[in-house]
Amino acid sequence: MDTSFDSALVWLRRDLRVDDHAALHAALSDARRIWCAFVFDRDILDPLPSRADRRVEFIRDGLVEVDRELRALGGGLIVVHDRATDAIPALAATLGVGLVVAARDYEPAAVRRDTEVDARLRADGRRLRVVKDQVVFEADEVMTGAGRPFSVFTPYRNAWRRRLDEAGADGAPGTPLAQHPVRELARGRLSPPPSGLRSADADGPHGSAPLDGVPSLEAIGFERTDLHRLALPTGASGGARLLDEFLHRIGRYRDARDYPALKGPSYLSAHLRFGTVSIRTLAREALRVERTDPPAAEGARTWLSELVWRDFYVQVLHHHPRVETRSFRPEYDAIGWEDGAHGDALFAAWAEARTGYPLVDAAMTQLRTSGYMHNRLRMVTASFLCKDLGVDWRRGERLFADLLNDYDLAANNGGWQWASSSGCDAQPYFRIFNPVTQSEKFDPKGAFIRRYLPQLANYDDKRIHAPWLVPPAEQARLGCVIGRDYPAPVVDHAQARTRTLARYAVVKTGG
Repeated sequence: MDTSFDSALVWLRRDLRVDDHAALHAALSDARRIWCAFVFDRDILDPLPSRADRRVEFIRDGLVEVDRELRALGGGLIVVHDRATDAIPALAATLGVGLVVAARDYEPAAVRRDTEVDARLRADGRRLRVVKDQVVFEADEVMTGAGRPFSVFTPYRNAWRRRLDEAGADGAPGTPLAQHPVRELARGRLSPPPSGLRSADADGPHGSAPLDGVPSLEAIGFERTDLHRLALPTGASGGARLLDEFLHRIGRYRDARDYPALKGPSYLSAHLRFGTVSIRTLAREALRVERTDPPAAEGARTWLSELVWRDFYVQVLHHHPRVETRSFRPEYDAIGWEDGAHGDALFAAWAEARTGYPLVDAAMTQLRTSGYMHNRLRMVTASFLCKDLGVDWRRGERLFADLLNDYDLAANNGGWQWASSSGCDAQPYFRIFNPVTQSEKFDPKGAFIRRYLPQLANYDDKRIHAPWLVPPAEQARLGCVIGRDYPAPVVDHAQARTRTLARYAVVKTGG
């Protein structure tokens, strides 16, 4: 066994699993003895707007499973509630490890955190090693022929696929989709948390908290949510069940994915976000179906393309970190958005699902009640906020960041900039979704609308998409009077379109 360090610490972040684990595999290759730790980072948790956050509970559930699997291999999980920039250097010193290994994170705040941790470890004679795990290709691995990052998706996807095929897409060792096995390597080399190890967390029940095992939500200042009443199984086992179920219907993905009333998506986005499934596993499965199951091949190919979008947006954020707060296309920052009391009222109507447009309001209700929103509806609701209401895309992006179970900065930012026409490969500014025709096309029988807006249940399949057009007497007979039982539209779409074209004229004129 060729190892360079006596001991190492694996710092879990967005890789909450044991199988196909890049950081743990790398540590087992470099060190004889391994500890594993996770930090409930107060720099992330303290600013959250609610103490009942489904994502925190999702993470904790995943950690319980990781801890159980590590214990079965002779180890266990050290869990700290503190600032990661303090906790990791302190824990490395306490354990006496020479190496800390973690999966690379690309968000600007995470990059700053890791830079600080690296500096503090180096000052103490230790090393931080980060490895690729969240994406298939990162940073400069897929570039244009001129050596620059792509800004248009289709050529990026084509280059991504060529790069994969050239490097080997079969999952063999050393290839981009290689598995990172740990179970056999880990036996006898994982160390359990040292007995008596405690954190200096001042908010713990006795001024400090034991680090052996996963603390309760209450111990880190959070409450239980409705997560377990939702159709979102947690942990790596939950991700595996979702993947297995999806693979039985992946052949229908291309045709079903745009219809929110159908079971079309994989529903794996939260698992991808927190690494309870491996992106390599998903890509391998998509390629396997594409190659071996001709009737399902097109669905698998379409799904793989959606996975490539994740890599695309990550490389955009990596090369252009300014997009976190500014438009990728700077000229779009000159747009004058609705602000003040009027802008606040329009934003509130959108956020609180009372725009008077049923598909938009049903989608926002889905988000608020479940933490999930169908991908087609993310585009519709984002377009509506920016181009019907004239509200800055950043306000919508922040709300999604607060509410989405699968919130991912790169994907969320990329999606919002796409909808507002300010980002990479975005829809043209003059392409403005009509919320009624989108509703008629993608929820033709009104099934999704009725699920989340039951007050409209008696409207027929045709009239449910624009109920304000139904005569008042008929509205009364149907038991839902517009303006009383369900809001009247906050804007007229045709008029809003005219205003939007005028608003976006600054992009053509340069001011």
